[in-house]
Amino acid sequence: MTPHPTPFLGLPEDQSDLAAARVVVVPYGYEGGVSYGKGTAGAPAAVIEASQYLELYDEVLDEEPCRVGIATLAQPEIPDDPQAMLDTLEQTVAPLLDREKFVVVVGGDHSITTGYVRALARHNADFGILQLDAHADLRDSYEGSPFSHACSMARIREMTDRTLQIGIRSMSVEEAQRIKDEDLALCTMHRYRKGNFDLEAELAQLPEKLFITVDVDVFDWSVITSTGTPEPGGMLWDEAMDILETVFHTKTVIGFDVVELAHRDHDPNSAFATAKLIYKMIGMRFAGKEGA
Repeated sequence: MTPHPTPFLGLPEDQSDLAAARVVVVPYGYEGGVSYGKGTAGAPAAVIEASQYLELYDEVLDEEPCRVGIATLAQPEIPDDPQAMLDTLEQTVAPLLDREKFVVVVGGDHSITTGYVRALARHNADFGILQLDAHADLRDSYEGSPFSHACSMARIREMTDRTLQIGIRSMSVEEAQRIKDEDLALCTMHRYRKGNFDLEAELAQLPEKLFITVDVDVFDWSVITSTGTPEPGGMLWDEAMDILETVFHTKTVIGFDVVELAHRDHDPNSAFATAKLIYKMIGMRFAGKEGA
């Protein structure tokens, strides 16, 4: 495995060495599954660049989460074929899980998540999925492809039906009918803002182990502007932090990915916010566990 020439956060070698690090960041800038705006191919590089300017100290946790060790891999060669792309990500993540690393995948469009979940399924008999997203992503096929980013949760639910979707504010009538027919655990942004959602009760229905997939279009445009399929009315930063804090305190998070940032040269803020989100989530996972 080849280390990235510029590690996430710009950490020194003693904190970014793959052998010793507890966390491994995997950049995976595939955008073959997009349906509107482009830019996800350049997102991982932009996030890693932006991370160089983050403070390592977390004022909420009162510690430097990076002390658990965060290694960063060079992006693997990503095939254009979607099935081969998923195989490549699975084959990249699986050996890291074999070594008991906590893997953070930075996309890339949302279609990549299936590859990570496949690797997790080889290592965990029972786990759930939390999706933070503006879109339900429950189409069986979109624009002729079952591997579109609009199908990511449909593909994931073929591997596990233990899912919870939060922040949704865009779906087709077919997706809406599926949610009703299958009684899926899903909280729209409208429902969340009305205060008609019990997060702890919903989490109690999921297994102890949880994977989180974050599509950055879940956020309000004041937090992250550059994404390929923007939707108004998203989460504010503190709303998302409250949800994530509850999740990390309640469940054992076994990995996460952050997808759908669309890198644009005129908007460094979105890449910076994404980098900070990733570091915040690492911090929540390993708070008080230096060397774990």
